[in-house]
Amino acid sequence: MSQEMGEVQPGEASIPFTMLDARQRQQRLNELAQVFLKLGAIAFGGPAAHIAMMDDEIIKRRQWMSREKLLDLLGVTNLIPGPNSTELAIHIGYERAGWQGLLVAGTCFILPAMTMVWILAALYARYQTLPQMGWLLYGIKPVIIAIVVQALWKLGKKAVSDVPTGIAGVAVIVFFFLRINEILLLLLGGLGVMLVKNWQRSRRIVPVLMPATGVLAQAGTASAEAQQPVTWVSTFLFFLKIGSVLYGSGYVLLAFLQRDLVERMQWLTSEQLLDAVAIGQFTPGPVFTTATFIGYLLAGNAGAIAATVGIFLPAFALVLLINPWVPKLRQSPWAGGFLDGVNAASVGLMAVVTWELGVTAIIDWPTLVLAVLAAIAVFRFKINSAWLVAAGGIAGFALQPLL
Repeated sequence: MSQEMGEVQPGEASIPFTMLDARQRQQRLNELAQVFLKLGAIAFGGPAAHIAMMDDEIIKRRQWMSREKLLDLLGVTNLIPGPNSTELAIHIGYERAGWQGLLVAGTCFILPAMTMVWILAALYARYQTLPQMGWLLYGIKPVIIAIVVQALWKLGKKAVSDVPTGIAGVAVIVFFFLRINEILLLLLGGLGVMLVKNWQRSRRIVPVLMPATGVLAQAGTASAEAQQPVTWVSTFLFFLKIGSVLYGSGYVLLAFLQRDLVERMQWLTSEQLLDAVAIGQFTPGPVFTTATFIGYLLAGNAGAIAATVGIFLPAFALVLLINPWVPKLRQSPWAGGFLDGVNAASVGLMAVVTWELGVTAIIDWPTLVLAVLAAIAVFRFKINSAWLVAAGGIAGFALQPLL
């Protein structure tokens, strides 16, 4: 079967970036830009859906790395603050083309959503209302569920490779519904599998990998003056703090913003904050581009740029620092066992997210039919996720009279 335009052969994909000539390096950077601009423009559905699309595009279609490698990178992103899917994009860029690839992949993944949110923020500031896009999400959400389920199946087969990882994955699902903190679950999953796999090697508990921001988290909780003037600089510093300490989903981001921006500093009203989060939800790409919307409301165009750079900058810095250590972690029996546990726990969390997304997306018989048809398309006919998202949007438009 012939390769699509812009794709590379697996052998070429494995050549280190430093061994390429100038033309080949530029070609590789161009490929990264094309792939992540496309993903950033169609990646509806939150981090689980983003990861599913990256798996399809990077592993299945282009074979830029193994699925085991992708899982290792995903496991590491779960242990540092910031938006997981964006950090995974940044990791892939670094693996593919060094620090230049890191910048290209991350920026191109963020840019489409940032641009859309920026435009919507300007319209909102003028008209104080949101565009009506419910019909678009109505058709896209059920399709996203099928894409996520396919990725969950593929990643799960790799991550759950033996009894300890299987137990860790199931335990994470159970304890998540008991409202145990997800970061704690990841750490316990990693530690549990590490100890079981290395029990005969040593009985000492070795601290292998912990979240890298304990100090940052304490520093980030320092109180700000309620009357602090709103400028692009203060907007940048606020979102830099958020990006440095925030774990979890967009709902965790909502809690941070409600407490700080609405209650403590009174820069926004609750209604404005909810509208900002809604914009982040129904545009593609990272949910953290909610910061772009809020930054525009606080300080205009400069605020939109400052907020976006502030919330995503820590992700670029942390990936740059941590990525070189990933192979070393995998080579160590202790660190490898820990990473196996984190990977299994990550898949468990992804399963929970898939269930929650399904409950909100499949709400009536048309959405159920769309989800089933999309599942057949991805599992039986291997149709690319970009076409499925487009088809879902068209179906939502066609079904608009039924809404």
